[in-house]
Amino acid sequence: MTHKELETYLLSFPDTWLDFPFGEGTSVYKVGDKEAGEGKLFAIIADGTDPLRVSLKCDPILAQTLREKYETVLPGYHLNKKHWNTIVCSGQLGDDEIHDLARLSYRLVAGLAESSS
Repeated sequence: MTHKELETYLLSFPDTWLDFPFGEGTSVYKVGDKEAGEGKLFAIIADGTDPLRVSLKCDPILAQTLREKYETVLPGYHLNKKHWNTIVCSGQLGDDEIHDLARLSYRLVAGLAESSS
């Protein structure tokens, strides 16, 4: 999966946009009211990484399970390690699985899913 392919998927969710609050090199995908500047991040892509690295919010129990099962799922880089995973998109998780985790992250942040937090 390329950065552009994942970005297109992330931006397909309602009320989402791309921001660079940490400067160039870190693409941050937010959900909320862009015009009011009221957005919450649900995905972060480290630009220029090969393989691609994306950080996504996750249910804490699922987050830990994924880390134990896959060596390419790591505690969130510079994020709350209980609720965030960084996924190295090297092929160990398929595109559909990454899409499912991105959708879960969006739903958790947008308040559309129950969270264990």
